[in-house]
Amino acid sequence: MVGAIHESPLHSYNSVAPIFFKLHNSSMPASSPPILDSAIDRFLQFILVEKGLAKKTLEAYGSDLALFHAFVIKKKIRDLASITTEDIVTFLMHRKNGGAKSRTLARNLVVLRSFFSFCYAENLLSHDLTSLLDLPKILPKLPHALSGLDVEKLLSAPATNTLHGLRDKAMLELLYAAGLRVSELVGLKLNQLHMQSGYVLAFGKGSKERVVPVGQSALKALDVYLKEGRSRLLGKRLSSYVFVTHRGQNMTRQMFWTHIKKYGRACGIKTEISPHVLRHSFATHLLDGGADLRSLQVMLGHADISTTQIYTHVSRKKLIEVHEKFHPRG
Repeated sequence: MVGAIHESPLHSYNSVAPIFFKLHNSSMPASSPPILDSAIDRFLQFILVEKGLAKKTLEAYGSDLALFHAFVIKKKIRDLASITTEDIVTFLMHRKNGGAKSRTLARNLVVLRSFFSFCYAENLLSHDLTSLLDLPKILPKLPHALSGLDVEKLLSAPATNTLHGLRDKAMLELLYAAGLRVSELVGLKLNQLHMQSGYVLAFGKGSKERVVPVGQSALKALDVYLKEGRSRLLGKRLSSYVFVTHRGQNMTRQMFWTHIKKYGRACGIKTEISPHVLRHSFATHLLDGGADLRSLQVMLGHADISTTQIYTHVSRKKLIEVHEKFHPRG
């Protein structure tokens, strides 16, 4: 339970949920009923004090509640008790018709469910209006993968007669060969390389360690960079990081993202290009080549195999080939 409501409750949250209060102060009619306003403010106070939610989360809650508030006011609903489950569904349909995606609708409903559950718990309503509403099904966003030809063009794009080109070539080769996250790539240190054995130690989310095999092309590019490029980039400086800049610092995610975009444009790749796209390409091409899902999960560092399973949606070509080969009527 929360304490007494402030005399001017809406203004007390101006620094926490500016989007909501800007809407309240500027566009809500003077005749709008204070009960709904007070309930929203009381709820925001509860999740701030009792739940300890982050500022950005609180702002998002305030923004979503502001949209719902404006919607019901336009319907001339004057108090909290007059709102129905149908009004909530109508609001979500209004959002959907306005172009809101399933993830946005799911977030809107999560906020409304939290709010109306709170109102019921605080005896502001006789029942929870959202108890029977299910979250919309969120379809997984299918990864985009480069074709084999585009991967070859991208990996050949860096000019290997320059120090930066040697480094970038090795980075692109390793990213595609091992399917590393970009944070794992730029954070890679010398003691994580095991060139003779043909693998790298990657530290993924939660600092979980995994062994990832690396093919000969990537090992060769790494070897050339380490022997001919890295020491010259460092000069007399020392660094434990594998990939460094001419200033002796380790490569940043933002800098590498800029470089891969540049190489994509230079070699004429028309589709979206990013470090994550190359990781997706690694996974998709392995599945297309016959790799099993469990092995892919280990190499990608996914804690749950359901995360890896999204790649099975991408490998449609492989599925068609399997069907044609093994189905009696294929």
